[in-house]
Amino acid sequence: MSAPARFDRGHTDDLMSFLAASPSPYHAVANTAERLEKAGFRQVAETDAWDGTHGGKYVLRGGAIVAWYVPEGAEAHTPFHIIGAHTDSPSLRVKPRPDSGAHGWRQIAVEIYGGPLLNSWLDRDLGLAGRLTLRDGSFVLVDVDRPLLRVPQLAIHLDRSVGSEGLKLDKQRHLQPVWGLGDQVRDGDLIAFLEQEAALAAGSVTGWDLMTYPVEPPAYLGRDRELVAGPRMDNLLSVHAGTAALTAVAASGAPLTRIPVLAAFDHEENGSQSDTGADGPLLGSVLERSVLARGGTFEDRARAFAASVCLSSDTGHAVHPNYAERHDPTHHPRVNGGPILKVNVNNRYATDGSGRAVFAAACEKAGVPFQSFVSNNSMPCGTTIGPITAARHGIRTVDIGVAILSMHSVRELCGADDPFLLANALTAFLEG
Repeated sequence: MSAPARFDRGHTDDLMSFLAASPSPYHAVANTAERLEKAGFRQVAETDAWDGTHGGKYVLRGGAIVAWYVPEGAEAHTPFHIIGAHTDSPSLRVKPRPDSGAHGWRQIAVEIYGGPLLNSWLDRDLGLAGRLTLRDGSFVLVDVDRPLLRVPQLAIHLDRSVGSEGLKLDKQRHLQPVWGLGDQVRDGDLIAFLEQEAALAAGSVTGWDLMTYPVEPPAYLGRDRELVAGPRMDNLLSVHAGTAALTAVAASGAPLTRIPVLAAFDHEENGSQSDTGADGPLLGSVLERSVLARGGTFEDRARAFAASVCLSSDTGHAVHPNYAERHDPTHHPRVNGGPILKVNVNNRYATDGSGRAVFAAACEKAGVPFQSFVSNNSMPCGTTIGPITAARHGIRTVDIGVAILSMHSVRELCGADDPFLLANALTAFLEG
């Protein structure tokens, strides 16, 4: 019998607020940490000794966060139920020497991060957000949440072939945004401007990790407001749902036979190979230290990992009404049809039959429908943190997510019900 649903359309309202407040991975983890703190979790430093007390804890590292809740009575070999997600999205990121320009225009030099749909960045009002590093090594978040930058498209009168041959963009020449007028490029202008925005002393910033983003807020769409349009759904939608599920389970007081975990990594969009990516040591280190802090041994760690399960939650492709032939003919996930189970026999997704059973049981418990996704055989399949997690840690992993349109666009589209359906399924999974 399914349990009463914990989340409804109010969850989707909250998702929209979370998306708007999280223009960079650093903002996303800060907002996640704030929600965890309100739920009674406490931050632990990687440089400190850890204790084995019960309760909610989390670790921050750059644009990544790992949070877990140790129930009372948990043993050293108690296994983990893990929700995996990622905080980064394709974007235009600021180069080390950002100040540039030509022909009377002042521009910002940017580099392409991940695999964005480049045309979706044209003629958008863009803000600028990220992390500033100060001389003492500390960090300050910055967010210029107003129209500051724009990548202007070439007028059709100067590109007559665009209608017949399609838009062709050179990543180096055609994606540099303008932000003002001036005949002379002045090194240091952008960082001096951001120091003022962040109320910092002039010359105090020595490093930066900055990215552009569209300032248009998320919005309901359609006659009956059945859809949501917004930025960075890939994959802050899953980070938000995982945070909601973890805090709900921690607050429920229900007996738990698994330790629920949320792991939200950075750098998924460019291969996950970093100290904050899924292919780095962060998750394994946190889980192992949790075992050892409860008095465990290597044997306890091995037992815990062998019985653990991870749901790798990321967005997937809903059937596109204008390109249905690009999808597998027998697998057409629909928006508002519930979360999707992602399968690829060449292991681009980590799901197998036993993993399907785990997710099906969670959805049945939550009273949530789910769908299956598999790629058209003639098209290469994308991948996720799922296979990386399974291979690196030896933990059974299942790839799931929410079906969307316009993936990797500056503005993506999902069903208004799917975010809370996912959160309810993740909650049931974490409950064990």
